[in-house]
Amino acid sequence: MSACTIPGLSAVTTPTGMTFCPVTEGEQAGLLHALSAVPDPRNPRGLRYPLAGLLCVAVCAVMAGATSVTAIADWLHDLDDISRARLGFRRGVPATTTMWRLLIRLDADLLATILAGWLRTRTRPDTPRRPRYRHVIAIDGKTLRGARRPDGSQVHLLSALDTSTGIVLAQVTVSAKSNEIPAFAPLLDAVELLLGSLKDLIFVADALHTQVNHATEIAARGAHLLIPAKRNQPTLHTQLKTLPWAHVPIGHQTREAGHGRRETPHRQGHHPAHTRRDRLPPRSAGDPDHPDPHHYQKRQNHPRNRVPDHLPARHRRPPQRHTTMDPRRMADRKS
Repeated sequence: MSACTIPGLSAVTTPTGMTFCPVTEGEQAGLLHALSAVPDPRNPRGLRYPLAGLLCVAVCAVMAGATSVTAIADWLHDLDDISRARLGFRRGVPATTTMWRLLIRLDADLLATILAGWLRTRTRPDTPRRPRYRHVIAIDGKTLRGARRPDGSQVHLLSALDTSTGIVLAQVTVSAKSNEIPAFAPLLDAVELLLGSLKDLIFVADALHTQVNHATEIAARGAHLLIPAKRNQPTLHTQLKTLPWAHVPIGHQTREAGHGRRETPHRQGHHPAHTRRDRLPPRSAGDPDHPDPHHYQKRQNHPRNRVPDHLPARHRRPPQRHTTMDPRRMADRKS
């Protein structure tokens, strides 16, 4: 089985504004009922342990911190007789090899979809969602630590996270010889299969998914795509750089500190249909339409004073000729 199914459960946290319900005895059957929809890949002859019970053990063990098949089997062996009976193990418990042979033969994508649907039923909002807030789904890819294919390549997943509940709705495995771009459309299909429709949803992703095909696919499904524009799309990046951002008010500004640096990111919104206002180009002080031909001569006339060079243009008087003063009497004196 691919590592994209069970390890994702260990990353589930309680988001702000959401609470996880305590598991009751009646709700334990809810997980078993959900896992019963997974088709059994085993030979029907000689089956000793129920499929739903084995999968429930794997899910609960991973949520308890197990990171390997051996740890899952150890978690099962530590259960008391009453808990084993509830899971359907009345004639002993399976060995580690039994768990391993089952997990590698399962349909990982189907199991991930079933688990995502069950996790969505395990959350409830404390307060109803405000009408002006949109439903936001974040798309991001991560390389799993410690998970490798038979050829030695690492397993890379592309996941869709519901920001309102903190639940991973769907995730697909990225091919070892490709990247996240071809896996974008299959991920949308998995999310639409779970939610039923993508209408009015907002998907956010990094600059890698700033692709024309992605935007077209999102728009065709009635959703919205929020992505940054960087130099991987040079034409779009150049068009956005020429917009009059100096005249656009800052809508939101925050201060962030981390990774050895401090940043103050701000958000500005600009509608393409808005009329562009002319912006004066940067220039030095003075009259740019009528430059002063005696600029350098004026600097020589004021070797100790550079202030006139930075003052605005003003009426200039013709230079006066310096003359010497003739000797004259200071006053009439009486003898």
